[in-house]
Amino acid sequence: MPTNDNSVNIQNSAERYHHGDLRSALVEEGLKRLESGPAEALSLREVARNVGVSATAVYRHFPDKAALLRALTEVGGERIAEYFKAAMAKERTGKDAFNAMGRAYVRFALANPALFRLMMSPAVRGGATGEPDSQGMQMLVGALNDLSGGKMSSEEKYIRRLQSWSVVHGLAMLMLDGLVPHDDKLIDQVLESRIV
Repeated sequence: MPTNDNSVNIQNSAERYHHGDLRSALVEEGLKRLESGPAEALSLREVARNVGVSATAVYRHFPDKAALLRALTEVGGERIAEYFKAAMAKERTGKDAFNAMGRAYVRFALANPALFRLMMSPAVRGGATGEPDSQGMQMLVGALNDLSGGKMSSEEKYIRRLQSWSVVHGLAMLMLDGLVPHDDKLIDQVLESRIV
């Protein structure tokens, strides 16, 4: 068959399409793209091209870019929960474990800056205010509730949670924005002297 720029190599297209789990492949490629740039620069067409499928194949799993971004934040929530579990496994329960989670929060942000910013984006969460609803954040809430021993009102728990989140999130953002150096020792010092 003569070479023609308008022809399609069906055999090659079919081989490239069969991933077994296209949705997972698209999410993994989206995560990879986040490592090289912000979520705003992410393109569904580029994700499709890098996975080896047509742009229309993406729409079977993600009707728009916002849907893919939401899927990436879900993975981010799972990954930060893994950071928390690993950090807590090295500590006793109570305040030490809670502070270990705080250090893990900052370290996760530094290791995954674009994913972390995406996870905290109100645009991805539908403009919702308040804490992200993820497994990782639920672990933080649960750890703080355990520390209180059930002796605080709902309002007091909320204020404590907000204070704690402000410290770790603020430190993470200061480091991500280059206003404070990325320094493990500094993370430890700040979080060991915190309020909770």
